[in-house]
Amino acid sequence: MSATDTTHDARYWHFLDDGRIECDLCPRRCRLHEGQRAACFVRQRVGDEMRLTTWGRSSGFCIDPIEKKPLNHFYPGSRVLSFGTAGCNLACKFCQNWDISKSRDMDRLMDTATPAAIAAAAQRHRCTSVAFTYNDPVIFAEYAIDTAKACRAAGIHTVAVTAGYIHGQGRADFFAAIDAANVDLKAFSEQFYFKLTGAHLAPVLDTLQWLVHETGVWVEITTLLIPGENDSSAEIGAMSDWIMRTLGPDVPLHFTAFHPDFKLDRHPHTPPATLTRARSIARATGLRYVYTGNVRDPVGATTYCPGCDAPLIVRDAYDILDYRLDTHAACPHCGAHIAGRFGRFEGSFGTRRIPIAIHPTR
Repeated sequence: MSATDTTHDARYWHFLDDGRIECDLCPRRCRLHEGQRAACFVRQRVGDEMRLTTWGRSSGFCIDPIEKKPLNHFYPGSRVLSFGTAGCNLACKFCQNWDISKSRDMDRLMDTATPAAIAAAAQRHRCTSVAFTYNDPVIFAEYAIDTAKACRAAGIHTVAVTAGYIHGQGRADFFAAIDAANVDLKAFSEQFYFKLTGAHLAPVLDTLQWLVHETGVWVEITTLLIPGENDSSAEIGAMSDWIMRTLGPDVPLHFTAFHPDFKLDRHPHTPPATLTRARSIARATGLRYVYTGNVRDPVGATTYCPGCDAPLIVRDAYDILDYRLDTHAACPHCGAHIAGRFGRFEGSFGTRRIPIAIHPTR
C-alpha cells in the first residue's frame, strides 16, 4: 500500500429516492450529496458510493498496558498495541482526546500501515492484543474489521474502545471480529447525551445489551464522572442498578476522573471522593467488579474476590503488584470463579507507553 492510498470502499449505506445516499453504520444516519462527508468526517460520498478516507492511516501507534484501555479482566498485565485514526461520530464537549477525535486535518494521520503489518508488529513486540482506540473505531469499521481478521490469523486478540454508537449489520460485522470491548457509557440520562455529546442514550444501552447477551465479546464499561453533570448519587445508582439487572453482576464498571479539556476546559476536576462514592454505590447494587481510574487509588484499582473479598489482582494505577489467581481464574482462598479472559500471568507490563513505527511494506 502506498502513502497515496487514502480512500477505501465503505460498506453500510444505501441510496435514497431523492438521490442522496444514507449511511447505515450508526444511528446518525447521515444523508449525503456528492462530495459531502458524514458527521464523523471520515466517511465521504464520492460519486455514487461511500468511501472511508482513513483506511490504512493512523495518528500513531503505541504499546500500552491493557489496564489503560481500561480492561482489568482481559489478560491482565499484558501488552496491547494501540492506535486510532481521526474523527468521531459523537460530539462530546468534554472529549479527552479531542485533538485526534475532532481533527479535520488528514495530515495528522502520519503513520500508514496495512492490517497485515499491524498484526506482524503486534507479534514482533510480544503484544497479546491490538486495540482500536483514541478515537471511536466504529467510524473506521472496515479498517478495524480487516485488521482484526489479520490479527486473528496471527493469534492476536483485538480490543475496541468505543462509545457503542453503532447498530444494524455494521454492528454485527464489527463485533464479530472483536474479542473485547470497553464501552464508554457517558452518563445515564438522555439530557446529558443530547446536550453534551450530540447523541442519544438508548442506542448505547441497546449495544450493551446486545454485546453481553448475543455475542462472545468480553465487555467492560467506563463512565467519566464530570462534576455537576453526571455525578449525582441518584444517577450513579440508577445506572448501576440498570447494569446489575440488565447485564448482570460480572460486567466490570470503571468510574474515571474528568480533567478540564476541550469545551469544558473551565470545569473542575473530579474529586477522588466522588469516585470512591460512586464505587461504593455501584458495589451496593451487587456489581462485583467496580474500579476507579485517572486517580491514584490502589483500593479502587484492585480486583477482589466476589466470594470472600480477598484481594486477588493488586494494582497501583496500571501496574500489577500482586497476582493471586490460580490457573483456572479462581480464588485460591475460597475457589470462587473470577469473570473475564485470563491466561498464564507472565508479569505486569507496568505503566509504560512506548511509541513505535510500523512500516507499511512489512
